[in-house]
Amino acid sequence: MDPDTEVDFDFSPFLIRYKSGRVHRLMGASRVDAGTDAATGVTCKDVVIDADAGLAARLYLPKDVPRSEKLPVLVYFHGGAFAVHSAFSGTHHRFLNALVAAAGVVAVSVDYRLAPEHPLPAAYDDAWAALRWALASCAPAAGREPWLAEHGDAARVFVAGDSAGANIAHHMATRAGGGENGLPAGARIEGLVLLHPYFRGKDLVPSEGADPRFLQRVERSWGFVCAGRYGADHPFINPLAMPAEEWAALGCRRALVTVAELDTMRDRGRRYVEALRGSAWTGEEAVLYQTGGEGH
Repeated sequence: MDPDTEVDFDFSPFLIRYKSGRVHRLMGASRVDAGTDAATGVTCKDVVIDADAGLAARLYLPKDVPRSEKLPVLVYFHGGAFAVHSAFSGTHHRFLNALVAAAGVVAVSVDYRLAPEHPLPAAYDDAWAALRWALASCAPAAGREPWLAEHGDAARVFVAGDSAGANIAHHMATRAGGGENGLPAGARIEGLVLLHPYFRGKDLVPSEGADPRFLQRVERSWGFVCAGRYGADHPFINPLAMPAEEWAALGCRRALVTVAELDTMRDRGRRYVEALRGSAWTGEEAVLYQTGGEGH
């Protein structure tokens, strides 16, 4: 058979990898150009963070921001099972336009590398580099990025993401609290926002059912995006496996976790909040919000 048409791994509905190594993405490959959104007046532009690493981002600025007015900074990581979508996908582009307009923030939507071409931890490393770049750019003397230098307040930072992006956002907060090679001086994660976070584990939770085949699918898909480097109970995919000191050091002042009533991962999000509340974390509040009648 032709290795360019013979399936090596079927990761539907996201992508198919063929034995030649070719990857065919089934969703999230389209790109929306940067510009000004007619509905909200939000303007966005694309920037290169590290050309050698292929790391880029889309920046968003609300309408009619007075010169030199400082705004909270939102660093956002898109979802897509670590394997599809981008910072330039239509779904996330529309969401960021609406969010920036409503919240009055300057946003950095990070375009991290995707699996399987770049298995984890590539996405985590890209996200950390982008977060540090964004916060360092808020200092006018840095001379890196004018929107962030003029409007970004590094003391009011929110790190957020949906699904796999929420998983990434969580791990940015753990790195920020780790001390070594942390955030730039004066920078602070005010809030962590996890939207329908992509967490799993070896022991099934009620919302996942009791079918052992479900766990097999979880382990198979997780092994695909991390190239078999980490098991299904590694803290990368199961934060409940983190040691107590990492929960205590989580580097954010507040946390919001949203779950969906019909999402098989909803109990993972609930248990995350319970674990955070029950830990020695010194943050002020951890809030759980559930959307009724919605799936992942």
